[in-house]
This record gives sequence, C-alpha cells and structure tokens, in this order.
Amino acid sequence: MKKVIIIGGGFGGLSAAKGLGGSSFEVTLFDKSNHHLFQPLLYQVASAALSPADIAVPIREVVSKYKNIKVLMDGIKNIDPAKNQIQTESGKSFDYDYLILAVGARHSYFANPEWEEHAPGLKTLGDALNIRNQLLKTFEEAEKTAKYGEEINLVVVGGGPTGVEMAGALAEITKETLVNDFRNIDSSKTVIYLVEGAPQILGMYSASLSLKAQKDLEKLGVRVLLKSFVKKITKNTVETSDQVIETKNIIWAAGNKASPLLTQLNSELDNAGRALVNPNLSTLSHKNIFVIGDAAHFKDDAGKPLPGLAPVATQQGRYLAKSLRSGSEKPFKYFDKGSMATIGKFKAVLQKGPIRISGLIAWLAWSFIHILFLIDFRNKLVVFTQWTLTFLFSKRGVRIINDRDNDGS
Repeated sequence: MKKVIIIGGGFGGLSAAKGLGGSSFEVTLFDKSNHHLFQPLLYQVASAALSPADIAVPIREVVSKYKNIKVLMDGIKNIDPAKNQIQTESGKSFDYDYLILAVGARHSYFANPEWEEHAPGLKTLGDALNIRNQLLKTFEEAEKTAKYGEEINLVVVGGGPTGVEMAGALAEITKETLVNDFRNIDSSKTVIYLVEGAPQILGMYSASLSLKAQKDLEKLGVRVLLKSFVKKITKNTVETSDQVIETKNIIWAAGNKASPLLTQLNSELDNAGRALVNPNLSTLSHKNIFVIGDAAHFKDDAGKPLPGLAPVATQQGRYLAKSLRSGSEKPFKYFDKGSMATIGKFKAVLQKGPIRISGLIAWLAWSFIHILFLIDFRNKLVVFTQWTLTFLFSKRGVRIINDRDNDGS
C-alpha cells in the first residue's frame, strides 16, 4: 500500500484527503490544529458576528468514515525529499511515496516583522479572537475614561477582500450594534480607516465594482485612503504617507507570504515564497511532491498565477486525489466560478468574466455560496440562523471578552 502524506487541513488538504478516502492509499493528514477552518468567514468571528464553532469543524469528524485516513495533530519540522521522509515537531519520522503540501500562507509585513505585535493579521481562530477581544476592550476602556462624543479610531490595512469585508463589519458593529450599549461614549462616532496603497480597493475587480464598493463603505462611515502607504506602526499609532492616525486597534490585511516549510523542497519559489509547480501540481524538482492552494504558484491559461482563494485550493485538492487514484497526469484546469466580496448588510460585489453585479443580488449570492461551502449541516444551520438575527435586529451575540483561552465563547 502506497503512502500519501498531506500537510495542512485547509480547503486543499482536506479536499485531497476526502478524495483519497476509501482508496488503496494509506493517507496521513497532518495539521497543527485539530479543526478545519472556514477562513472566508473568519472576519465575522473577529467582528463578533459569529462564534468560532460556527466556522470550524474537527478534521477527524470530516474524514472519520474513511478507514485508510489517519489524522495527526503535529507540526512539521523537516522535509527530506532525498529520503522521501518528513520529521514532525514531536520528533517522529514518517516515510511517504507521495507528499502533498497544502500549508497555506501567513501575513507578510514587507520586511517589517515588528509590526505584527501591534497589527495582527487574520488567519486563525486565535487571530480572530485576539482582534475581537482588543476591539471590545477598547470600548470598555473608553466607557471608563473617555468623554461623550470622543472619537475612537480603528484602522484596517489592506484593501483586498479581507480588508474590505473587515472594514464593513467594523462599521456595522460600531454604528449599529454597540450604539445603545454604552452611556459615556457614542460608538457611532467611531472612525474606521481603510488604508490601501493602490489606486483602488479590490484590485482584482473591475474599476466600476471597485468604485461601487468604495462608495458603499463610505456610506457606512469608512474613510478609504487610497495611494496611502504604511510607513510605521507603533502600539498607539499608524503612520502613513499622508498622516498619523492614533489608534489601539490595527488589523493587517495587506499581504501574504507562503510557509517557510517550502524552502526545504529545494525547488524554485516566487517572490511570495510560493512553490512554482508543473501542470499536474508537482514541484519543479520532485515528481512525487505536490503543492496546492495558497502555497502554489500555478499559472492559468492567460499566464497569471491563480489567486489564493478557497475554490482554487478545493479544486486542486480534488484534482490531485483523482490523479493519484487514476495514475493520470492530465493538467489541472481551474474552473473560475467568479469572485465576490461583501461590504455590509445587503451590500456586495460579484464578478465573473464580463458579468458585474452589485447590491442585494450579489449579497444574496455571496451568502448562499458561503453557507453552501460550510462543511457540515450544523454549521450551515447555525450560521444561517445567526445571520438572520444579526441582519434583522443588528445584534451580534458573541460580544464576549475572553482572555484566558480561545474556547470559542
């Protein structure tokens, strides 16, 4: 029985594992966490709209019916392509016939790693809960010390989908949810800044949709700063090329860099640390090592690298499982189902080829697609119910500060 090792339980890794379920392969799936995380909705945990349990499911539960799949919660310390072997952080070694790397990416601070301490990114449940805690603490502290009407500043760095969705969510919680909760401060006076270095937000979208999204954000009270570059971040300030903003709440959504684990493959990487791969997703140096999802630099028919989106990773995982089972090396083809981003309640943008949609229809499509992609029925039902309550009554039910542990309360 040939051995397949999968590193990473995200969309790509989990799709590959499920595709190999019930096959003649002996599959071992490694992840540092015990859960699969629906990252596209992570910002809703950070903004107190959803609980962590709503967007996460145990990996073991997802693959439990496949007897040929083993799940181990462990990090990977070393990869030895010459020996076809990996070593885990717990000190154990495992041999493989095929290795699938679905290790994703982390936020990049453009040669300023010290900024991370004050400007956390949004990749894990821990990230989301820390952001939620800090956000709620800011208002609690202001209630004790601030004068009524005094402004509170929140800053989101990066105008991609994550930054836009985060800024919109912050506007809704401060302008609607928290308005009646405090007596000494007026949360509606909160100023949300969205800082973007490019001439437009949502750079992968058409200019018309980008402008529509910007106007929707501005209607929500977000100040969109374009062609504005971050020069310095401290505990209490963000210095841009235009101004200095005083704030204790900075969320980084400006850049990503692939896992440093890829450097151990001795294969060519791009400037973002992603591994360049062949048409069958194998690395340029090793035919039995495959890289998928955010960690892979795969060019489409137009010669452009595929974006780091959940549908890309999912399709690559399914393709790879099918290829291994059949022994086929037919090139991977990505089916683009379009891109979408939500700005706020009943506001979103959708783009697929020449199709451009914004407003309520785009928001309904966004909601349907995200619920459809959630792993199990319980998650879909809970998220649908929570969204209904949030959007009808402007209430976010998980406004809990929890410093001791990230148990999902």
